[in-house]
Amino acid sequence: MRDETKAATSSETASARYASIENWSTRELVTGIIESQFAAIGAVQQASPALTKAIDAAAERLRDGGRLIYMGAGTSGRIATQDGAELPPTFNWPYERAISLMAGGERALKHAIEGAEDSEEAAIIDLQAVNVAANDVVIGLAASGNTPYTASGLAHARSIGALTIGILNNAGGRVGAVSEIPVLIETGPELLAGSTRMKAGTAQKAALNCLSTGVMIKLGFVYRGLMVEMRPTNVKLRERAILMVAELTGAERAAAEAALDEAEGVIKLATVMLSKSIGKADAQAALDRANGNLRQALI
Repeated sequence: MRDETKAATSSETASARYASIENWSTRELVTGIIESQFAAIGAVQQASPALTKAIDAAAERLRDGGRLIYMGAGTSGRIATQDGAELPPTFNWPYERAISLMAGGERALKHAIEGAEDSEEAAIIDLQAVNVAANDVVIGLAASGNTPYTASGLAHARSIGALTIGILNNAGGRVGAVSEIPVLIETGPELLAGSTRMKAGTAQKAALNCLSTGVMIKLGFVYRGLMVEMRPTNVKLRERAILMVAELTGAERAAAEAALDEAEGVIKLATVMLSKSIGKADAQAALDRANGNLRQALI
């Protein structure tokens, strides 16, 4: 099997490596596709400095009450929307503070909308509709780096003072130029030329996993590697919450479950109650003094 070559040019360029891909055996296809996915993750690693800067800057804005606003078109927009949708159930992040703007609107999540990504005006209208402000964090994704909708949105948001983070897969793209923090992830030619749902899409998803998870950790929504802001909204999550409280406090399951019930499902509150042997009101006061940071509240 051929070695994965270093990304040479853009995601639209046809790679000589895959010129006869239709003649490959199924085993060769599987190996080649998986290798290309590993190469995409390797490209994300090279963007570590930019992602580090983005996490710290975004966390600072969000501490002041800002929102995460994702923007994208096509595959990039769908990946962005998915990341934003995971924040409320995972971290109890308020739905109104995780906004996804997709070129062509919600219908474009399932259907291609002709020309939607080419409208610069639509991006500005969409941002105005959600009242983008200086304390917001706007994350724009575009594999090409030149999607008009995304680039225009980032430029407009930055002009208002919002923190802008542009994630792109091709050097020299406008998305990077107009962003305060450009995150360039050079994934190079795709296995199927121009099919950026593959390497570029994988890289974008990994970058967003890193960015949003890093921000939530910095904001204190994670303690000892556990999702302590999670809300037990179904049987599976309730079981997870009980086990979490038991693990964090050393309490027996019955005590952990009782504390969680008294705390109305709030894991951090139940944990403080049991750990410090105090009532619900005092535990809430301790969390309030610590600005919701569980580690600080337990000191």
